[in-house]
Amino acid sequence: MQFDKNAILGFVLLALMFLGFFYFTRQGQLDVEKQREHIQDSLAVLQPPIDSSLVRADSVRLATQGKVAAAGQFVTAVNGTENETVLENDVLKVTFTNKGAQPKLVELKNYRSIDSQSVKLVQEGFDKLSYPVNTAANRSIQISDLYFDGGQITKNADGSQTIAYQLKDSSGQGIIHRFTLFQDQYMIDWSIEIDGVNGLLTQNSINLLWQNEVKQHEKDIVTEKRETQVGFWTKDEYDYFTLGRSSEQQFESPVHWLSVKQKFFNTTLIAKNNFNSGSIRCTESPDSTGVITAASANLKITLPAENKATVPLRIYYGPNDYKILKSYDIGLQDVINLGQGIYAFVKYINKWLVMPVFDFFKGFVGSYGIVIALLTIFIRLLTSPLVYTSYLSGAKMKALRPELDILKAKLKDDQQAYAMEQMKVYRSAGVNPLGGCIPALLQIPIFFSLYSFFNATIELRGQDFLWATDLSSYDSILTFGFNIPFYGSHVSLFTILATVTSLLISVYSMAQTPNMDNPMMKYMPYIFPVMLLGIFNGLPSALTWYYTVSNLITLILQYVIQNFIIDHDKILAQLELNKKKPKTKSKWQERLEQMQETQKKLQQAKSKQQGGGKR
Repeated sequence: MQFDKNAILGFVLLALMFLGFFYFTRQGQLDVEKQREHIQDSLAVLQPPIDSSLVRADSVRLATQGKVAAAGQFVTAVNGTENETVLENDVLKVTFTNKGAQPKLVELKNYRSIDSQSVKLVQEGFDKLSYPVNTAANRSIQISDLYFDGGQITKNADGSQTIAYQLKDSSGQGIIHRFTLFQDQYMIDWSIEIDGVNGLLTQNSINLLWQNEVKQHEKDIVTEKRETQVGFWTKDEYDYFTLGRSSEQQFESPVHWLSVKQKFFNTTLIAKNNFNSGSIRCTESPDSTGVITAASANLKITLPAENKATVPLRIYYGPNDYKILKSYDIGLQDVINLGQGIYAFVKYINKWLVMPVFDFFKGFVGSYGIVIALLTIFIRLLTSPLVYTSYLSGAKMKALRPELDILKAKLKDDQQAYAMEQMKVYRSAGVNPLGGCIPALLQIPIFFSLYSFFNATIELRGQDFLWATDLSSYDSILTFGFNIPFYGSHVSLFTILATVTSLLISVYSMAQTPNMDNPMMKYMPYIFPVMLLGIFNGLPSALTWYYTVSNLITLILQYVIQNFIIDHDKILAQLELNKKKPKTKSKWQERLEQMQETQKKLQQAKSKQQGGGKR
């Protein structure tokens, strides 16, 4: 297509017209906006300044008016005075408030948070226990908005302490919240006693609201979030879900207890007669807030068709200590992750082997680092027969190396033929090529069980060893101040030691293994130890210390077994003797040889076709 001068001039003028149109239109809009801003500024000058304190006061006044209107016969309990009362024993300190008659602050005396203060599982703000009560036709109010009477402490004969709060109306209907704290216990008994169920509750049901904000207590919030779960006991078994950005669970069947469990602590609400149904929703917060999650549960309790009723509840505020939780005999110890999901089988290794041995050594050794070393030695002695079998298999394969080298030189590039002949040599000598792998695979469940154990054991929390200040978290000899992808923001010396000892094992093992031409198989034993730098760097130092000790034991066993226990001349003589014995093939071996022979023929036929095509 060709354009003359007039056409080009027309396009230019048309473009200028569009540009002029957009410019003046936009300029007009800017003028209008300036005029509007000028008018608003003028009006603002005429308006009196707004006092933010008055706005807040007005908001509070309106809220109070709304509560007064909803309070009905409990109107006198709306504008009360908050009073706090403290119950405590050797392990727990609970501050109760008469507003809502509930715990306001719960502190664990024997545990410290990252701020060096006592661990607090309930704090003022989001945390709440509440339920609605009817005050008139189509009107109700939350119990947490009402001020109860009472709050006196009663000391019982068994050493426990009880605090009771009462709420009464003019007709005699009322509610009593009674809390009992026992000696040296993290469990609190809570009973709700209602006189006037038919009038105070809708359909004879308590719709209990439980809000629990889980705060950061460990130095690594990422790991703490990963270990935080919601657990519940329903249908006579334990179930759970791990928190994500937003997680929720509906309960259609009765629930005995509901627990919000972080890495080393949990808060659990227990209904002795079960919750009939309910739901829970958890929302994750940014790491910078120091909040792990905010959990809100709505739990329904249906009462008998009587006008008076008592609802027996319990609340656990405490550590994820296996023995303590198990002592309550309600399956609460299952909140501790000793093995879950596809690795659930390792929890039995932990319960029946690792934990009893750990407790045994802990009974007479003061340092947990030494306890872990002794545990490692015990486990390695227990698995030493597997290690010996593995090394014996490796020695047999090493003895066959010269014969295999001759085969390789003879068959050269025919890998399929070499594989067939290699299997014949192994079978003739009575050697299982997988004999060195199977024992190693059998040790993997032990590693997974120890991974779960060291992540979940609260006894390691705050325990120092060598340069590690907390065996339950990573050790750090250098912090960068920035994050390196796949590695982290710190240097863990135990991780470096574990990596170095793993490399030494690989070097020694490769020296005992027949030559491999496959580069991937040749270098893979060296790649994996280097990968440990990124995988282990954020793991508990107890685990990396265990792995270091285990590697050192492996190096010692390799040297001793290879040089002082295994008789290589005797092995060679036994292999020669095996070759002379008559061999019987299993059906599996026969099928394998048939497959290899078929593949060889197909490969030969394909090579002939390609050769014929080239001619």
